[in-house]
Amino acid sequence: MTDPKRGDRGSDPPPVPWPPRSEPTLHQLRLLLVVAEELHFGRAAARLFITQPALSRQITVLERHLGVGLFVRSSRTVEATAACRALLPEVRDVIEAMERLRRSSEAQHRELTGRLVVGSIGAESSMRHARVILAELRARYPELTVELRNQHLADHMRELLDGDVDVAFLRPPVPPGIQIRHLATEPRIACLPAGDPLASRPEITLADLAGHPVVDLPPQLPRVWWNFWAVDPRPDGSPVRYGPVVADMEALLHVVAEGRAMAFLPAAAREFFPRPGVSYVNVTDLPPSTSALAWATAHRDHPTVAAIRQAAAAAWPPR
Repeated sequence: MTDPKRGDRGSDPPPVPWPPRSEPTLHQLRLLLVVAEELHFGRAAARLFITQPALSRQITVLERHLGVGLFVRSSRTVEATAACRALLPEVRDVIEAMERLRRSSEAQHRELTGRLVVGSIGAESSMRHARVILAELRARYPELTVELRNQHLADHMRELLDGDVDVAFLRPPVPPGIQIRHLATEPRIACLPAGDPLASRPEITLADLAGHPVVDLPPQLPRVWWNFWAVDPRPDGSPVRYGPVVADMEALLHVVAEGRAMAFLPAAAREFFPRPGVSYVNVTDLPPSTSALAWATAHRDHPTVAAIRQAAAAAWPPR
C-alpha cells in the first residue's frame, strides 16, 4: 500500500536541496563517471581502489553539490536517474577539458624549466640499459630535471602520444605516431596460477596453453600491442579467449594468482615480480620481446627529447 504521508514515490531518490551549496570537484566527477559505467558501487569502488562506504559518501556529497539525485539504489540494483544521464556528457566534457589544460600547462612548464618526464611500464626503468642511459643523461646535462613516472599498462601509449610523458621505456610493438630505439631482447614466458598443472613443468608450448584465458586490457590500449603480448591469434590461427580486464601490473598479477587467467611477460618478471600464487614457465615456441626507448614522432626534436636520444646513442649503442 502507498504511504499517504509519502505519496507513491517508489524508489525515486530523495529530493536534493536547490540551489547547490558549492561546485563539485574534478575528483567527484571522475567518481560519478565510474559509478555510471559500472552501475554497481562495489565494482566501482574496487576499480577506484577506495572503500564502498567512502564512494557512497562522495556521491551523496556530489548530489548535494549538483542539486539533483544521481542514482536510484536498491538492495540489488543501481540505476542512473534521468538527471544523471543528462549530465554525463557535460561531465565528460569537463574532465576532458581539464585533462587538456593539465597537459598543456605541464608541457609549458617542462619547456621553460628544462624538465624531462620519463615514463616506464612495469620494471622497465630498473633494467640495466635504462639505468645506464639515465646515468649518461645526468652526466651530460646536470641541470636537466628528470622525473621518472610509473605508468599503467592501459594508458602508457596514450600518455606518450598526448605528451603526458616525453619519452618512455617500454616494450614494442608501438602504434603509428611513436618512434623507438631498440635497446635489448629477452624471452617471453608464461605467467600462470601456481596451482595450474602446467606450472610444475620446466617448459611448455603454446599448444599446451590452448583454452587458457588470457588477461585482457582496456580498449583504449592499441590492440596491436596487446595482440602481440597475448599471442592472438595463435600460430595455428585459433583466437585467444580473454579473461578479466586489468589496467596495471599489480592487477594483472592478482588476477593470475586468483586462477582467473594467465599472461605472457618478459623473462625479467621472474626477478622483478615474484608473487605468492604466481608461477613463471618457459615457453619454447614463443617469440622474444624487445625493450625500447620511445618518443612521439611529433616531439622527437624537442630539446629534452633530443637530449635523451643522444644519451641513449652514446651509452647504449646497437647490440
